[in-house]
Amino acid sequence: MPAFPDAARGATGNAQLRHNLRKATHTIRGKRGEVVEELDDWAGLREAGRAVKDRTLRHLDHYLERLEEAVTAAGGTVHWASDADEARAIVTRLVHATGEREVVKVKSMATQEIELNNALEQEGITAYETDLAELIVQLGDDLPSHFLVPAIHRNRAEIGRIFRERMGAWGVPAPEGLGDDPRELAEAARRHLRQKFLETRVAVSGANFAVADTGSMVVLESEGNGRMCLTLPETLISVVGIEKLVPSWSDLEVFMQLLPRSSTGERMNPYSTVWTGVTPGDGPQEFHLVLLDNGRTDTLADRVGRQALRCIRCSACLNICPVYERTGGHAYGSVYPGPIGAILTPQLQGMQGPVEKALPFASTLCGACYDVCPVAIDIPEVLVHLRERAVEGKRPGAEKAAMAAAERVLDDPRRMHLAQRAASSLRGAVPRRLPGPGAAWTDTRDLPDIPERPFRDWWREHARGGEEER
Repeated sequence: MPAFPDAARGATGNAQLRHNLRKATHTIRGKRGEVVEELDDWAGLREAGRAVKDRTLRHLDHYLERLEEAVTAAGGTVHWASDADEARAIVTRLVHATGEREVVKVKSMATQEIELNNALEQEGITAYETDLAELIVQLGDDLPSHFLVPAIHRNRAEIGRIFRERMGAWGVPAPEGLGDDPRELAEAARRHLRQKFLETRVAVSGANFAVADTGSMVVLESEGNGRMCLTLPETLISVVGIEKLVPSWSDLEVFMQLLPRSSTGERMNPYSTVWTGVTPGDGPQEFHLVLLDNGRTDTLADRVGRQALRCIRCSACLNICPVYERTGGHAYGSVYPGPIGAILTPQLQGMQGPVEKALPFASTLCGACYDVCPVAIDIPEVLVHLRERAVEGKRPGAEKAAMAAAERVLDDPRRMHLAQRAASSLRGAVPRRLPGPGAAWTDTRDLPDIPERPFRDWWREHARGGEEER
């Protein structure tokens, strides 16, 4: 993928994409606003979520060990993956051990992060996405562009065409004469997936939360496909980021209120599936938990950046962001798009590449993302922090000199006043478009008008006039 500025330039020129994004994000945003306003204690609930996450991250080593003990005691097996390569190898080995060559998947950001589907394909294993939006993305040889609605960039007509052309190659074909009615599309997907649910013996999932006290995994969803994957197969493999822990059930209760309201605009998720290890004769008889680090420990070491690990993947920041609304998720070049992706991806992957270096600048710093975040991640603060890291030691000499001059002027009231008077006297000579490096800034912005006289002079005159009247 190209860096964000180049990718965004192409995306913003796609009128259909912008229309699809605006319609979807504004709909979700409106529903969220309604259900959040119903709660008198939303601010307190948000603060509770932040506090639980921070406490868990401070003592993450302790809670991870407690989780491993609880999962093992319940009949599950815990595997530790330091990076994506190790996680892919573990999952591939576990699938091979079953003798199966097909797996069904629950929608999972962690498995997208480690590019698991590609790794399985190289080993002769086919992974079938069962979330409706993920199915659309997979059939269309596409990439997800949103946490909650991976196919948010597609409209009904495009989805109908994808189903008609591609479903047959993956299993049960689309019915003859399939149009673009949402009910028809959903029924076609149901018929297509039903066969996979009943025949496939291995499932791969992620988890929204992992409860350390009991070793329980929690998946929240809206369609029921996840529950089919989590109950019908004989073997279940869950890839879970180490930051997904909550200490106890009472802590989980906070997020069971925060997440559905912030993500789908609902009071509760239609399907909340919780499982603890294995139970003879009920559900999968073999459970493997793959705990994924993949840059999370390094992120945890950053005092400012670590708050990104609070994220519960609700997508509220994407739905409110004016940049995401115009570019979509693909422009970010990462499985984690939008404002949270702009701070999470550079920390998980490092800032060596052009894509990662550009992401902290993919924002207007308007702060809307912080306002809606259910766990109070100060995304603008982290963006500025990462921008400092991106340009560390690389500031041009001219910029250094300009910043030093600005510091000298702004640091002294007398010099500041003289500079304001000079600017007012030369206001007619200021161009509307800056030359040189400043041209990029004024290509899309107007320089603010310089007043005829500084505010201090205006205030001194008016204050004196007011005293004379008194």
